[in-house]
Amino acid sequence: MRKAAENGQKESCFQLASHMYGDYPYAREVGHVGEATGVLAGIFEGHDVPADVLTGFLDALMEGHDVPPDVLTGVAYWLRKGGYDPLSTLFMLGKRALEGGKHCYNDGCEVVGHLKEFKVCPQCKTFRYCGAACQKQHWTTGGHKERCGMASYMRT
Repeated sequence: MRKAAENGQKESCFQLASHMYGDYPYAREVGHVGEATGVLAGIFEGHDVPADVLTGFLDALMEGHDVPPDVLTGVAYWLRKGGYDPLSTLFMLGKRALEGGKHCYNDGCEVVGHLKEFKVCPQCKTFRYCGAACQKQHWTTGGHKERCGMASYMRT
């Protein structure tokens, strides 16, 4: 995904940015852009927003989220690279993150919550679960056992 995003592939840029924002496993590591000076200020490009509003706006945008400033910089970078308007897209990502959803990989689970509330499998770092019972059930009957080793192997 990173290689496609680096080549400007629009959907890969959006997926990488949204996965970084949502703290999907490895996304923040893969999408890190280092010191991207001016990227955050660049989210206002094309909008009539005074520069002194920037700090307060970013604080308000991130209220209720666990997105560090360096990750937000990466998210804005990939959105801009993909041709997206970072300002409106960050609003959409923020709204989606606060709404919550069904993030447990166990098919029969109906638990709804915020992505950060679901624990990631410590071995493959791919599957998320609402709790140990769902993780155990998905391990034995949902196919996690077969795919877990392969996912961790592919990361090495």
